[in-house]
Amino acid sequence: MSCFITFEGPEGSGKTTVIEHIKNVLSETHDIVKTREPGGIPISEKIREVLLDKEHSMDGRTEALLFAASRRQHLVERVIPALDAGKIVLCDRFIDSSLAYQGIARGIGFDDIMAINKFAIDTYMPDLTIYLKLDPAEGLQRIKDNQRENNRLDEETIDFHKKVVLGYNKLSELYPNRIKVVDAAQPIDKVVSDAANIINNYIQSRGEE
Repeated sequence: MSCFITFEGPEGSGKTTVIEHIKNVLSETHDIVKTREPGGIPISEKIREVLLDKEHSMDGRTEALLFAASRRQHLVERVIPALDAGKIVLCDRFIDSSLAYQGIARGIGFDDIMAINKFAIDTYMPDLTIYLKLDPAEGLQRIKDNQRENNRLDEETIDFHKKVVLGYNKLSELYPNRIKVVDAAQPIDKVVSDAANIINNYIQSRGEE
């Protein structure tokens, strides 16, 4: 049974850690592909380098188009083949990131970003999205505490990051059947457990259809 599961959240919300734990659990019973955006394949990884490079000053629409271009190539080269092969794809970010970051935080607008991305992804939307909800100040502090090197988006103002969270909150209200909220301020074991329960329940319900 193929399934496309994405993980979303602001900077420092723990997506990478949670996905790795989920992959290890699901791999015992399912064929799993773990990937990320932007990136996941050579072309998209090169676009990622440009997008996250602190040396680059970038227009918001240019940024949105580059994310969409990376997404398209990643989709056709990595995600679609995996789904066609009956695998479960766990993806760190997808269309919701563009809607929150560029649509809301950059002020480009939800509809324009959705139009760009509809062209890029065609009909491929996630089956399930785990939204790791976290106060942006806490997320940025985690990045600092973990001594992770800041990228271009990390260094945006706190107001920008607050708008990102507002964007994600709006999306979770618009698509409650797809986007499931997990409190990422909890201890990591609890975050992983909550996310795993949501995913397992979803997979089980799909299997019963």
